Amino acid sequence: MTQTAVQLYSLRDLDESLPSVIERVGETTFDGVEFANRVPDADVDEIERALDQTGLTPAGAHVGLETLETDLSETVERYSRFGCDTFVVPYLDGDHFESLEAVESTADRLSAVASDLAAHGVDLHYHNHDHEFVACGDQTAMEALLERTDDAVGFELDLGWANVGGVDPVAFLERYADRVSFVHLADAEVGAGTPTELGEGDLDLENCLDAVGRAGIEWGIYEHDQPTDPIQSLSHGAETLEQLR
Repeated sequence: MTQTAVQLYSLRDLDESLPSVIERVGETTFDGVEFANRVPDADVDEIERALDQTGLTPAGAHVGLETLETDLSETVERYSRFGCDTFVVPYLDGDHFESLEAVESTADRLSAVASDLAAHGVDLHYHNHDHEFVACGDQTAMEALLERTDDAVGFELDLGWANVGGVDPVAFLERYADRVSFVHLADAEVGAGTPTELGEGDLDLENCLDAVGRAGIEWGIYEHDQPTDPIQSLSHGAETLEQLR
């Protein structure tokens, strides 16, 4: 059964400590949280306490590629203190996908970090936006990246951004299900590339939820990049992802 989580970036505008935000998530039906950019500035002991108190599981953490290349051991140690053993590179700009040579270089960097992390018992994933689906020869740059990375590199497929990028997210998930452990269930208006509440944009949510279930995805993670009301969006996301159970 797919577990559900929320990407805490969705709640970044709450004027609360990270442990307090975790406690809010614990009041919903989410199984876990995916960390974003606040952990280095937070009290790790308090994060551990909040996770223990709520029963939430760390699904993973978004960590920049350069941080992993330059500060790997300290980063692993920090997150391991509260049981987080999966890192996700959340974003690389379009320069990394502008040509096949650029994609090959990106793939080499990701594969090298994945190898280093594996020695610490930590997995690495890459999270897409829409610009990875630019044409790259006779395929997309995202397809080229999948084919050129070591199998140790997993993928967190953002279904909403894939849709904005011009591919069928269900078909893409089915094709690469063996490389995808996590998905982001996020929605957007395709023409404008504007994030929306899940079910209010152009994502075929029903078919996506069915595909996630069929693929045996480990974590289905809710994210809204620009929620008007983060608390309402949190509740809405939890209720929507209940369909994965």
